[in-house]
Amino acid sequence: MIFTRTLLKRHSVLPGFDLALGFTLLYISCVVLIPLSAAFLKTATMSSTAFWEAVSSPRVVASYRLTFGASFAAALVNAVFGLVVAWVLVRYEFPLKRVVDALVDLPFALPTAVAGIALTALYAGNGWIGQFLPFKVSFTPLGVFVALTFIGLPFVVRTVQPVLEDLQKEIEEAAATLGANRWQTFVKVIFPVLTPALLTGFALAFARALGEYGSVIFIAGNMPMVSEITPLLIITKLEQYDYQGATAIACVMLVAAFVLLLAINALQAWTRARQGR
Repeated sequence: MIFTRTLLKRHSVLPGFDLALGFTLLYISCVVLIPLSAAFLKTATMSSTAFWEAVSSPRVVASYRLTFGASFAAALVNAVFGLVVAWVLVRYEFPLKRVVDALVDLPFALPTAVAGIALTALYAGNGWIGQFLPFKVSFTPLGVFVALTFIGLPFVVRTVQPVLEDLQKEIEEAAATLGANRWQTFVKVIFPVLTPALLTGFALAFARALGEYGSVIFIAGNMPMVSEITPLLIITKLEQYDYQGATAIACVMLVAAFVLLLAINALQAWTRARQGR
């Protein structure tokens, strides 16, 4: 046993653990940790009173409410319909299936500004879709929700799709043989297997929506206290040379996003552990 482990370690294709770990920590530090630390260090130069005033003004709080609320709602909708899209792409054959599969990745490749302009043109009062709707979409919080739903869908579909492809149909047939109907098979057999991937897709879509800027600013209308998102407010403060106020709001967003994603990942780990038992 000891000889086998030594042989595998000696003939490993990848570099040694110490070297690989060093490169990993160096890369993460340069790309993630150092830029984020700079924001916190800049905020640390503020007094506690100035920091609280910067992050708790009514305009900033309204932007928090819209950003986190619309991001959560969009991720939740994408979790439901992303599962449906992934199911259709995996389990059914139909004409132009590859075209539909490629369209799922369109929000990845499409510049966010182009997506924002296209959505605004579609949902404006005189747009192709907006002119037939009894309510206003563009330049409202609903427009923010539409844009965030558009950019978040691929994260759920591409996360759930591989799990569905690996899920053998024999499991469903065995459940049907034991007397389970379709709903029972989905709820008690299929959905538990998909839950970790679905939570991962939800977390990715939610995190992506929190930082979205380009596709939102065109369709939101950017009215303070109504349809102004937090990333836009950060940009506005930077343009006004209020660097400390911008970094203070950015730090609040970072901490809040980290806590929410940590909670989602903990829930995902608990789900996997429960399935293992």
